[in-house]
Amino acid sequence: MTRTIIEGGYVTTVAGSEFDGGHVVFEDERIVAVGPGAAPAPWREGAAVVDARGCLVTPGLINTHHHLYQWLTRGYAQDSILFDWLTSLYPLWARIDAGLVGSGAAGAMAVLARSGCSTVGDHHYVFPRGGGDLVGAIVEASARIGVRLHATRGSMDRGQSQGGLPPDFAVESTDAALRASQEAVERYHDRSFDSMVRVAVAPCSPFSVTEDLLREAAVLARSLDVRLHTHASETAEEDEYCLATFGKTPTDHLGDLGWLGEDVWMAHAVRLDPAGIARYAETGTGVAHCPSSNARLAAGIAPVHDMLKAGVPVGLGVDGSASNESGQLGPEIREAVLMNRLRTGSDSFSVRDGLRIATIGGARLLGREAEIGSLEVGKLADIAVWRIDGVEHAGLLDPVAALGLASMPPVARLFVNGRSVVEDGMLVTAEEPVIAAEVAAASRELAGRL
Repeated sequence: MTRTIIEGGYVTTVAGSEFDGGHVVFEDERIVAVGPGAAPAPWREGAAVVDARGCLVTPGLINTHHHLYQWLTRGYAQDSILFDWLTSLYPLWARIDAGLVGSGAAGAMAVLARSGCSTVGDHHYVFPRGGGDLVGAIVEASARIGVRLHATRGSMDRGQSQGGLPPDFAVESTDAALRASQEAVERYHDRSFDSMVRVAVAPCSPFSVTEDLLREAAVLARSLDVRLHTHASETAEEDEYCLATFGKTPTDHLGDLGWLGEDVWMAHAVRLDPAGIARYAETGTGVAHCPSSNARLAAGIAPVHDMLKAGVPVGLGVDGSASNESGQLGPEIREAVLMNRLRTGSDSFSVRDGLRIATIGGARLLGREAEIGSLEVGKLADIAVWRIDGVEHAGLLDPVAALGLASMPPVARLFVNGRSVVEDGMLVTAEEPVIAAEVAAASRELAGRL
């Protein structure tokens, strides 16, 4: 058994307690003690000690929505709104394969880990014919970096000839998408408490998926006892599309097809109206809030304050790196705080609200609030240690404001499942220059396939 003590820092458990100069102790992958002051003597014998003086200690951050493969297509369609951005990039994305996806995913997850992210939720929905095992490539990349993965097997079956947005060559048949979704769950989903890989079923969006696929995917996921994920209520154009095509709002359309419930989380929900918020709250449907991506695509500011007030579960997300080129989760806390204050007032969304949705809020969306998302005895040792004694943060009155208002602090240590993944701001599980070279080569190769 390996025991590690983190002590001397400002510990915020996100479970109601904060300790200035507190300690966290974990043995192998489980937290065994949290509290004020130095760790008690019985824990010290044989323990490795991390000196966290001058640091903020939080749970590892949880990214509830991403498209990892998009790390290879950053900087495209820089001034486009969502629908134009998608149509610009679909032809490129439709030429990916497992090798390229693995390289892009490794690059994206390396950057996520360096921004304090211990759990990565990925939504992959483009599966070109002959592209190989793309979900498997993402799983392998997560093991290489050392982060916890929640992969979703996405799909699209409504091409342009059926009134959808993606070109026909970028979609699958309904039956093929359902078969592949089941195979991904059966091959990679691990239900154990300390699981490093779980899989959800995730048709892409109302404007790229038929009613049949949405309905049958919900049935399939529940028969397999896994979660459901999709995009919803992201833009005004999506609202218009759903009203024109289905005669319903996105919320009513998805609700009629079985897509509201405690096992469902939606990405964005920027356009969720009061009636939609009420339905989400009544059913326990969650939302992945992606503030930077929503700004990049001029989609708007999601009504997160109203969602939380109503009881809607909310987590935080980076979204695809082609619409959030930084690819970091840590700064999204600040973006969430600032944008939601801009929408509803300076006292409507605190820095601790931002940290909460980035940790325990995300854990709830993924169905893992008993395992991760807060620093509590019995939970898994996913822990971020942020250095806040440098010139950027020295003298800051509230340590948590280093994440919610100031520039993102450097990550002194990141532990995932008790394993050290980042030390002194650098990835220690893989060689960063090697990953960077692979990403650059893969980006060039993909661009050359057009």
